[in-house]
Amino acid sequence: MDPVFIVADEPVSMLDVSIRAGRDEPDARAPAQSTAIAYLFITHDISVARYMCDRIAIMYLAKIMELA
Repeated sequence: MDPVFIVADEPVSMLDVSIRAGRDEPDARAPAQSTAIAYLFITHDISVARYMCDRIAIMYLAKIMELA
């Protein structure tokens, strides 16, 4: 498989906080930065989005309210 787009819907919601801390290391994003794959990372945890994403869209009632 050679995907160009991956949707990750709440991929870390069931992880323990200590495991999340290890995932937030700077090298955790290396695979995404070294490939030509686009990711849609869906989460309710803004701190996770801060570490994992380059752009963040805040949605409310299926409408984008803020884009950063």
